[in-house]
Amino acid sequence: MKTMPLDQTIIDRRAAIIAAMRAIVGEERLITSDTAMRPYESDALTAYRQLPLMVVLPDSVEEVAKILVYAQKENVKVVPRGAGTSLSGGALPLADGILMSMARFNEIQKIDYDNLCVTAGPGVTNLSITEAVQDRGFYYAPDPSSRIACTIGGNVAENSGGMHCLKYGLTTNNILGLEMVLLTGDVITLGSDDFTEGGLDLMGLVTGSEGMLGVVTSVTVRILPAPPEAITMLVGFPSVEAAGETVAGIMRRGLIPGAMEMMDRLAVKATEAFVASGYPLDAEAVLIIELDGTREEIKSATALVKKVASGFGASSIVVSTSEEERLAMWQGRMSAFPAVGRLAPDYYCMDGTIPRGKLPEVLTAMSQMSRDFGLEVANVFHAGDGNLHPLILYDANEPGQLERAETFGEEILKLCVRVGGVLTGEHGVGIEKRDLMSEMFTETDLNVQQRVKCAFDPDGLLNPGKVFPTLHRCAELGRVHIHSADGARFPNLPRY
Repeated sequence: MKTMPLDQTIIDRRAAIIAAMRAIVGEERLITSDTAMRPYESDALTAYRQLPLMVVLPDSVEEVAKILVYAQKENVKVVPRGAGTSLSGGALPLADGILMSMARFNEIQKIDYDNLCVTAGPGVTNLSITEAVQDRGFYYAPDPSSRIACTIGGNVAENSGGMHCLKYGLTTNNILGLEMVLLTGDVITLGSDDFTEGGLDLMGLVTGSEGMLGVVTSVTVRILPAPPEAITMLVGFPSVEAAGETVAGIMRRGLIPGAMEMMDRLAVKATEAFVASGYPLDAEAVLIIELDGTREEIKSATALVKKVASGFGASSIVVSTSEEERLAMWQGRMSAFPAVGRLAPDYYCMDGTIPRGKLPEVLTAMSQMSRDFGLEVANVFHAGDGNLHPLILYDANEPGQLERAETFGEEILKLCVRVGGVLTGEHGVGIEKRDLMSEMFTETDLNVQQRVKCAFDPDGLLNPGKVFPTLHRCAELGRVHIHSADGARFPNLPRY
């Protein structure tokens, strides 16, 4: 992994920066000792660790603004952080940068049932939003596996997905408004809670920007009425290819399930040993399919799924008959990542997305790669939208295994791009996929993306070293003088 060059002058000025941060947030919300900063040294991509210069925990928009104004004036880097559940190294600290934790922005500010929305601080966990409204029959649709811990601010940064995003969309499809602080200290509001926002879609631009454009301090999300009924189907297959064909077959017939997840034999075996959800141990692959809607809609959809799955040789089909049974089936899928963690000392969780029709081809190719690299891989993924999460098993204590796992992961992502897919579905680019961006984008593409960053962050101080394989200075990307009709000049606009 390439590393950012250290600014030794910042490290030499650490005491002065600490004093400035103490004046803004106070002693209790400033962490400076190595021992106390250790929990912040990585996100969920734990293969890479780095202690930050210091950790600050602001608890107001005003404090965030003061920190950013100081950082811009003194040329100090800042890395925003949510709960640290990112799997791409997006929240990896910098030795010469301030780590800004948004954990104290953890309150739901408004619940508006008339407009079906909730406004929350970025430190509110994903699941907490649903828990706040479920007594009234509502919920928040995006549901990452880490929803009990991941925060809504982090979801915005990575454009997170989840199991029910096949039908209900990613984070970008479920947020209505954002409040964000710029490096200048200015506070801007993007979107609204009354569906009247016009102009450029800057909210869409910020969603998925990985903390590189500003610091989000409030998020307004859309809530949905819970469906009248829901059932879960557990379908076993004699091969992963047959399961992949079934996914494409269901979608071709115009049915969009609430969720459609796939697990291979290795993942199923680990999960059953962990939580015993009743998954078929003799199956090479299992689909977990949720159907929601009215009773009549579910009845028709269930018949269609059975017909398609049987046509591709399904070895077993089980339909939940109670809410307890339905939740038990999902408990297995929700527990898959920790369950697989019992199979080896370490695993490397990948995140690429492919066209659904390419599932059989890609799964077959990954099986061959597993043999070539001599590393087992357990597949747990959002089959309906082609978002793969291969878990490559390795032992970091064995020399060379981490490097082999990383190379295996790179080959998987290159394969995703070759078949018409993309490098990430919901985990973001961070540092993990940064050096693979040229596999998907041309130099011109990347330069245009960097010009967007320059418009928000001309000095490259917000979460630098992430996403872009080669970070250009804004001046290197070129600027152009823009003239209005009356001849006025705007010399600082980026050239596109």
